[in-house]
Amino acid sequence: MKAFRGQPSIYSTGQTVEKSAELEVKNVTLNFGGVMALHNVDLTVHTGEFVSVIGPNGAGKTSLMNSITGYYHPQSGKVLFNGEEIMGHHPHEITKQGIGRTYQNIELFPGMTVLSNMLLARHLYCDYGFGKAALFSRSVRNQEVEHRQVLEELIDFLEMQPIRKKPVGSLPYGLRKRVELGRALALEPKLLVLDEPFAGMTLEEKEDMVRFLLELNSAWGQTMVLVEHDMSIVMSVSQRIMVLNFGEKIAEGTPEEIQNHPEVIKAYLGETTKF
Repeated sequence: MKAFRGQPSIYSTGQTVEKSAELEVKNVTLNFGGVMALHNVDLTVHTGEFVSVIGPNGAGKTSLMNSITGYYHPQSGKVLFNGEEIMGHHPHEITKQGIGRTYQNIELFPGMTVLSNMLLARHLYCDYGFGKAALFSRSVRNQEVEHRQVLEELIDFLEMQPIRKKPVGSLPYGLRKRVELGRALALEPKLLVLDEPFAGMTLEEKEDMVRFLLELNSAWGQTMVLVEHDMSIVMSVSQRIMVLNFGEKIAEGTPEEIQNHPEVIKAYLGETTKF
C-alpha cells in the first residue's frame, strides 16, 4: 500500500519519519475591539513533538490556534513555521505550507460520503486544470490512483472501512470527529492542529482517538498541537503542556510539572483541587 509522501507505510516498516515542523509563536497579541484575547503569547513546537494547550473557557486557546492557521491576524508579534513568517497569510496559503487542522465545531459536508469528504482535501496535490480533468487524461488518472491509495491507507488506519461510503450526516458525532481527523491527515500536514477533537465523544470513542493520535506521533512522526479540556487525556498524551489564562501564558512544562504548578491549580482547577 502506498505511503504518505516522503514517509514509509506504517504497515510495512513501523519507522518514525519526521517532517520538519518547527513552529515559533513570539509575543503574539490579539485584540477584538477593547477585548484582549491574547497578550504577548509565546509557544515553540519542535518537529515530532506532541504539545497541548490548556486553560479555562475563554482563556484564548482557539484564538491562538486561529492565529497560527491564518483565521485571525494578530495586531503584533510573529508566527514562524520552519523559519518562514506566516502571520498575515491566508488559511489556504498556510495549509499549503504544511499546517493542517481539525475544528472545535465539525466542518464536514454532511450530504457527502466519508470518502468524498476526505478526497476534497487532496485538491492540494492536484496540479491539473479543468481541461485535463474534463478529458480525464492519463496524468489525471494516475493522480487519481495516487490520491485513492493515500486515502485507503488512512481509512484502514482509522478503522473506517465499514463507513467509507456512508454519508457523513448519517454518522454518530464521535465518528464524524474521526472523519474530520482523516480529512486533516489527507492533507499530509507537517504540523497537525487539533482543536478539541474529543468533545462530544463517548469513553470508548475517546480511547480509540487517543490510540490513533499516539500512533500518529510515535509511528508516523506526526507533529501535533492539541487543544483539549479533558485533563486525563492531556496528561496521558502530551510531551509538553502550555497553559493560558485570560489570554496570557502562565505556565509551560511537562505534564508532571503542570499538574503541580500552583498558578495552574489556582487558575484552572481552583485553590484546592488537583489533577
